Amino acid sequence: MRNSDIAISIKNLTKYYPKLKALDDISFDVKRGDFFAFLGPNGAGKTTTINVITGLSNYNQGKVKVFGYDTVEEYQQTRRLVGLCAQEFNFDPFLTIRQLLVYQAGYFGIMPGIASKRADELLERFQLTEKRNVKHRALSGGMKKRLLLCRALIHDPEIIILDEPTAGCDLELKFLIWDYLAQLNREGKTIFLTTHYMEEAEKLCKTLGIINHGRIRRIGEKKAVLQDKSLEDVFLEVTGAE
Repeated sequence: MRNSDIAISIKNLTKYYPKLKALDDISFDVKRGDFFAFLGPNGAGKTTTINVITGLSNYNQGKVKVFGYDTVEEYQQTRRLVGLCAQEFNFDPFLTIRQLLVYQAGYFGIMPGIASKRADELLERFQLTEKRNVKHRALSGGMKKRLLLCRALIHDPEIIILDEPTAGCDLELKFLIWDYLAQLNREGKTIFLTTHYMEEAEKLCKTLGIINHGRIRRIGEKKAVLQDKSLEDVFLEVTGAE
């Protein structure tokens, strides 16, 4: 990797929609090995930022790099380094869930034998082994959440980006996801998380980034940010969206 210290670097990022400035000249870095929570109310710019980092959305101004690679000019290098767990259940309806994972690994150049072993390990870890030969429509909502995580992790990425991964999950599944994410972070993975659950951010994360109306309000160490009285309005909006 070209830059092994900074996992994600965003400089002067601006993104316009026809009637909205979704991101207004935002800049921040996420260090390698960090567990970073990106907090803000609905419509603050969190998902747009994720879409830019992963190459799913273009932007008007600025620079975005993943371990030193430009997300536009060096898209293939950056995409291999990132695993995305989005909110939508956008699975191929014709494949079993094991096939989904093996095919996903193939997009990243992983050979079928290795992909199959990795898929089986992830299905076991997220308690989906018994469902490996069914299609995603036969899964409950919680199982689909787990499958999204499996798909994000199948190519063993250095950065894991999760957009509200525990929204709508019961407590058992929420704790299962928390434990595994904490384990991955201990193993050196960089994790970028958006959430409306303040408890989730407080328990898991080391660094907090606060965004509102497309602008960064603060980036810093978790304890200091949570004690910042000037951010109380944003925290109320965040928790109000749960």
